[in-house]
Amino acid sequence: MNDHIPVDDPQPKAPDMPLDSECCESGCERCVWTVYREQRTDYERRYAEWLCRHPEAFPDT
Repeated sequence: MNDHIPVDDPQPKAPDMPLDSECCESGCERCVWTVYREQRTDYERRYAEWLCRHPEAFPDT
């Protein structure tokens, strides 16, 4: 991790993927996979915003 990133704006962390055993396969409205996809989409948005604020996080090309 880059030592120059301020503590008050930490890099977002990706949500943990659920284990296959966590899904009961009964078609729940709030299935663990549905929740994960929502969390993953939110993470990707927050990560993109964070990268815009921290261009130093991009490796030199």
